[in-house]
Amino acid sequence: MRLIIASNNAHKVREIKEILGGFFTDIRTLREAGIDIDVVEDGDTFEANALKKAMEILAACPEADAALSDDSGLMVDALGGAPGIYSARYAGEGHDDAANNAKILADMAEVADDARGCRFVSAVALVRRGKEPLVVRGEAVGRLLRAPRGQGGFGYDPLFFYPPLGKAFAELSAEEKNGVSHRKRALEALCAALAGEETQK
Repeated sequence: MRLIIASNNAHKVREIKEILGGFFTDIRTLREAGIDIDVVEDGDTFEANALKKAMEILAACPEADAALSDDSGLMVDALGGAPGIYSARYAGEGHDDAANNAKILADMAEVADDARGCRFVSAVALVRRGKEPLVVRGEAVGRLLRAPRGQGGFGYDPLFFYPPLGKAFAELSAEEKNGVSHRKRALEALCAALAGEETQK
């Protein structure tokens, strides 16, 4: 079965291949499949955005059997779940990670340390021909720091403190982060769902 991944990110693709390789014989990126598509992510949840992206990619690639997409972001308890689906553009369109981080620190400046709970969320959608879509969620729960820490990662990683490892995500090695990330947990949930389908045959 041929699976198209809604990404050209080499690291993300490697992670997906490691976890889902047993279910798909041919896993390709958008570039490898010759697809150049820009899906407007206008859903009101991570799940809706991931599902829309996967459906449009499968429709654009007739030779594929399935398409997989993810949508992710940071949800901060004290901000009512913001920035959520707007994580990439929290400081406004055209702004970068530094601007987004500065805005969230400003918004959280008066919030006490014991009320700075947050979570990284990843929704993964798998759309297949002739089958119901599978949509799963993975989360990593932590606390929002008052200042950036670490040099690794991207996005809000320097502000996301992960208590089980006692470090910000940006202080983790790629291997450490991949082992506990929200996307890894979502992909593992998808793997379990696919395995469950296999046992029902």
